[in-house]
Amino acid sequence: MAISYSDFLTQVRDYTEVDSNVLSDTIIGQFIRNTELNIAGAVDYDDTRKYATSSFTANKRYLITPADFLVIRSLQVFSTTDQTGDRTFMEKRDTSFITEYNGSGATGLPKYYANWDESSIVVAPTPDQAYAVQLNYIITPPSFTSTNTTYLSEYQQGMLLDGVLTEAYAFLKGPMDMYNLYKSKYNEGVQNFALQQMG
Repeated sequence: MAISYSDFLTQVRDYTEVDSNVLSDTIIGQFIRNTELNIAGAVDYDDTRKYATSSFTANKRYLITPADFLVIRSLQVFSTTDQTGDRTFMEKRDTSFITEYNGSGATGLPKYYANWDESSIVVAPTPDQAYAVQLNYIITPPSFTSTNTTYLSEYQQGMLLDGVLTEAYAFLKGPMDMYNLYKSKYNEGVQNFALQQMG
């Protein structure tokens, strides 16, 4: 059973023995978000995996990423403009490789990709038609808030709490033994969670 957001905030204040005058809802909310983002960066877990299908634009070397995109897991291109053609995994490279590889502006079925900026991917060679593409990616994890429960708040409450308490003790400049205790428990929880997600 998922813990309510208000009960979670109360737990944090009870464990740290600090009231809402010091650990406000906003501050604890930031600790929660920091921990969620840290976990998403450390563990490729089921709830953050997603895919999107799209098409390249002929003679355009950029592909716009979805709004909830965080990290690419893989990029597949189809040999046709629909998803009926042969599927090929593209190879990830650095942007400098893409520039050097495609210095002459060659067109064709893309083979390589690189992160260009936070909202687009650059490919080479430049697509010569609107090939279908599938982006497998990790989303920005949803936030545990007063109006939204998450996979972590429902199934990994202990790990989330240990991560938030680590943030809280660092913020409070609390006793190092308490910080180290929760940091150790959090790290162990992340490792166990990663093993669980790998099957």
